[in-house]
Amino acid sequence: MVEHFAVRGGARLNGSVDVVGAKNSVLKLMAAALLAEGRTTLENCPEILDVPLMADVLRSLGCTVAIEGATVHIDVPADPGAEADYRSVSRLRASVCVLGPLVARCRRAVVPLPGGDAIGSRPLDMHQNGLRKLGATTDIEHGSVTASAQDLHGAQIWLDFPSVGATENILMAAVLASGTTVIDNAAREPEIVDLCVMLQQMGAKLEGVGTSTLTVHGVTGLQPTTHRVIGDRIVGATWAFAAVMTSGEVTVRGVDPHHIDLVLDKLRTAGAEITTGRDEFSVAMPGRPQAVDFVTLPYPGFATDLQPMAIALSAVAEGTSMITENVFEARFRFVDEMVRLGADARTDGHHAVVRGRPELSSAPVWASDIRAGAGLVLAGLCAKGTTEVWDVAHIDRGYPRFVENLSALGADISRVAGEPDR
Repeated sequence: MVEHFAVRGGARLNGSVDVVGAKNSVLKLMAAALLAEGRTTLENCPEILDVPLMADVLRSLGCTVAIEGATVHIDVPADPGAEADYRSVSRLRASVCVLGPLVARCRRAVVPLPGGDAIGSRPLDMHQNGLRKLGATTDIEHGSVTASAQDLHGAQIWLDFPSVGATENILMAAVLASGTTVIDNAAREPEIVDLCVMLQQMGAKLEGVGTSTLTVHGVTGLQPTTHRVIGDRIVGATWAFAAVMTSGEVTVRGVDPHHIDLVLDKLRTAGAEITTGRDEFSVAMPGRPQAVDFVTLPYPGFATDLQPMAIALSAVAEGTSMITENVFEARFRFVDEMVRLGADARTDGHHAVVRGRPELSSAPVWASDIRAGAGLVLAGLCAKGTTEVWDVAHIDRGYPRFVENLSALGADISRVAGEPDR
C-alpha cells in the first residue's frame, strides 16, 4: 500500500514523549547474538520495520527469531549458516554487521552487498582490511563480500576513519580470535558502547570501552545473554528539534541526555531552555529560534543522522546558518525537497547555506532516507497549509509510532493511503 503523511502546519508541540531502544544499536546486537549458541533475548527493542528485516537475515542463517512487542528472542544453532540470503540483506544496510560474527563463529561468511538508505557510499574497505589483519581472506565476488579464515589471531588495527560499521565488525570478529587485538581510532558512539556491554555480558574481555582505543582479549567461547537496548539518541534529539522549531515545550523520556550533549548545547544557542535529568530532558522554546551553524562529525561530534533536522531548523530560524556535512556525501539530496517547501537553501560541495524564513509553504515532498523523511515532517509542522510527505516507509524504519507520538504532542498529522499525483 502506498502511503503518505499529511502534515498541517501551525501547531505548537507540547507534552511528553517516550523513546525506546536505538535503531542503530538493536540491529548490531541482533547480529552479535550469532556469537553464542543458544537463546539471546533483547529488551526495549524499537517496533520498527528494520527489526523484522534483520530477523529475516538471521533466519536465513539458521536462527529462530521471535518478536514479541519490544522483546526479541534469538535462538542460535550450534552450526549457523555462513551465507546470508540476498533478498533479506538487500533491504537493509545494517545487515553487513553479520560479517564479523560469522567469520568468528563459522570461519567463513558470504554476505551480499547491502541495500538501505540512499545517503551515499559506505565502502567496506575498512571492514575487509580489519578482518585481513585478523587472519581472514576477504574479497568481493558476484555482488557479495566473502571472508574465510583457518584461524583468527589478534592484531594491531588502525582505522583511517572512526567507522561505526567497521569498528563493530572487527570487534565482533576479534572477541573469538586468539590473542589480543587493539583497534585504534575506533568509533566511540553510545551504540558501540552498548554492543561492548552486551559482549562483556556474553563473556568477552574488553578494555577501553567508550574510548578511541579498544583492546580485545580473545576468548574461546561466549554465552547467550539478556540485554536491554539503550534509548535512541537520534529519535530523542528529533523530538528536541521539533519542540524548538514549533516554539513548543516537550519532555523526552528514555534517552540519556549526555548522549546528545552537543545537540542540546546547539539548541540552547538557538534560544531553547533545556533541563536534563536521568534518562530524560525537557526543551522549551519561548519564541523563534536563532540561527546556529552545524558541522557533522563522528561521535562525540554532531551526528550526520541529525543533519536534516539541523537544516529544517535553520530554514525557520532568524538569521543565516551554515551546515557542513563531513560523513555522507549524498545527504544534501534532502535540501532539494526543503526548497520545495520554500526554504532559502543553497549547497556547495559539502556545505549548505540556509537563510531562515518565518514560515515555510506546503508542498508534496519525497523522503530519500529515514532522517530526511523525519526532517521533512518537522519542516511541514512549520509550513502554511498541508504538506504531503511521501515514501514514508523510510520513516517507519527508524521511528516507532511516529504519527501517534507527534499527534499526542499536538501535531496535526495523519497517515493517508493513496497514490501521489506526480
